[in-house]
Amino acid sequence: MAQGAFRQIRYQVLFVVALAVLVAAFLSVAAVGHGFFDLKVYSGALHYWAREGGEIYDWLKPNSKYGFTYPPFAALLMLPLAYLPFLLSTVLSVALTALVSVLLLWWLVDPVARRMGWTRWFALAVAVCLAAAFEPMRETVDFGQVNMLLLVLVAADLLWLVRPGYAAPGQVVPGHALPGRPPAGRRDPARYRRWAGVGIGLATAIKLTPGIFIVYLLVTGRWRAAVTASGAAAVATLIAAAVAPDASREFWTSALWDTDRVGELAFISNQSLQGVVARLDPADPSTLAWLVLAVAALAVWAWRVRAAVAAGDEVAGLALTGVLGALVSPVTWVHHLVWLIPALVLVVDHAVAAPVGSRRRRGLLAFAIIAYGVLCSRLVWIWEHDSTGVGGFLGSNAYVWVSIALLVGMPIGNRPRSAAPARPTPETGPGAAAGGGSGSGLAETGGVPKLDQPERRPSRGPVDLVRRPLTVGD
Repeated sequence: MAQGAFRQIRYQVLFVVALAVLVAAFLSVAAVGHGFFDLKVYSGALHYWAREGGEIYDWLKPNSKYGFTYPPFAALLMLPLAYLPFLLSTVLSVALTALVSVLLLWWLVDPVARRMGWTRWFALAVAVCLAAAFEPMRETVDFGQVNMLLLVLVAADLLWLVRPGYAAPGQVVPGHALPGRPPAGRRDPARYRRWAGVGIGLATAIKLTPGIFIVYLLVTGRWRAAVTASGAAAVATLIAAAVAPDASREFWTSALWDTDRVGELAFISNQSLQGVVARLDPADPSTLAWLVLAVAALAVWAWRVRAAVAAGDEVAGLALTGVLGALVSPVTWVHHLVWLIPALVLVVDHAVAAPVGSRRRRGLLAFAIIAYGVLCSRLVWIWEHDSTGVGGFLGSNAYVWVSIALLVGMPIGNRPRSAAPARPTPETGPGAAAGGGSGSGLAETGGVPKLDQPERRPSRGPVDLVRRPLTVGD
């Protein structure tokens, strides 16, 4: 190993260690302990149902009004919690959340690191440290929530199966495929395309809110994936109904419609459009005002996700739909805002892809830093007991304003393929690649290689480099 490379690794290790220490110090001050409250609800309700013969939706955590609120299919998947010691349940909950969080960050960050020429382990380590300080992430861990498991199910579906695939060498499929063979070490995902939508369907059967991604598939014209997702959700729900008919009847006819089970709409942790409306008049929140805001958000989202898919940007589709779900859901607790993670990563991606020193780069980086800082700060809790007045209105809904800004302003579409200069090719030679002649390197083609030149592809993650749709004659 060259001395320069060794020095770089040493500095990167030191930086990651220093960042981890800084994050740990921040968490020791900012993190609020919730004692795995939600995990206790799951365990208590499942124990009452499986081991005491009671009805799962009748159980409430002692000294609270909170009970099990997920569909019966989720209860079947969580059934081991009824038999495990609670300490072991907490260890498994934290370990699973950490594992899937690292996996999601790898999918999102690795393509950016490759394109920009960054050290991949270093980019992932920095992302993991920053995610640990993110308030929705730390709330998810400390409540014992399942948000990240659902997000990874949906992301795996969209980024591996639903997204455009690769064409055969030399073949061009207008608007749907990238030229050349699949990356080394990967099989062509087209053979698994029949399963596109299964992950979204299962996530919807576990918790209803990921069902917004079925709407995303419909709006963007992926009919087969939408049917598969709906079918997977229906089959899982029917299996639960066959195994636990009484619980299924109770959930779909009663528990689902009992909004008191999930908490007060005006509570400061509800960072949805409904929460904004409810805090204006906690005694009688306007349903009409919420519907108008929700329809407006849906219209903006539909316009933007169609543009994203037309540009081949499935990551933007995932990110925008996650943001929309947080906005239009009647209840979006702070820990639900982990669905904003893909959007924040995408803003950073576009920022670092912009020319150094450009106004676009500075603006996007500033927005990413401010949005991330707000979502780490526990800012909204200042107005937990009094959100009246202009200051209370603006401050108590700070996370909603971030979500709206991401929905409206998050960049979509093409990012440059590489920050490195183009290599000389046999057709152009060193002089052409350096700027003479009619070179065809990445610098000359705006980051999109010409089709008449074979491309060397390293192995990549599921979020392949996003480019404009290719058409015949490009």
